[in-house]
Amino acid sequence: MGGATSPAAPCLSVCLLPLLFLFLHGCWSCVAIERERTLAMIKPDGLSGNYTERIKEVILESGFDIVKEAVVQLDAERASLFYAEHSGRSFFDSLVKYMTSGPVLVMILERPDAISHWRVLIGPTDARKAKISNPNSIRAMCGVDSEKNCVHGSDSPQSAAREISFFFGDVRSDNADTVEHDEL
Repeated sequence: MGGATSPAAPCLSVCLLPLLFLFLHGCWSCVAIERERTLAMIKPDGLSGNYTERIKEVILESGFDIVKEAVVQLDAERASLFYAEHSGRSFFDSLVKYMTSGPVLVMILERPDAISHWRVLIGPTDARKAKISNPNSIRAMCGVDSEKNCVHGSDSPQSAAREISFFFGDVRSDNADTVEHDEL
């Protein structure tokens, strides 16, 4: 009887496998998926070109939640402060002039790996290159060049925290289900 198995053995494995699956699935589904936040901005050319609703559709279809949003008119001082890291660059004055040429829509986006997913979705900084290398990107859809590229996205967790705070102050996840339209 060394190799004999009981008639109940196949039944036990058939009955226990679904239970094991349910147990493991339950445990995995209980693991919290870390959500990340990033700042997204639709620049003046995106708002004036009537791309706002299409961009927001792409954002939502890509699995992002729009936690908070605001339409803001930047003045030269605020635009200079926001883009301070570029202050020594030759394009800085032109960038400030462009960013103050009309209102912008700033949004806090949230999802797992939000920063990297948003950066992929918007495409390369230069919209001309985006039209060739990433034709389905947001910048390919509505950007013109490297300055008038329609959208902005944070490039790191540190930048995201600074930029979100710049426009929205201290935003905590406890009010994540509200979308506000404040003028800053």
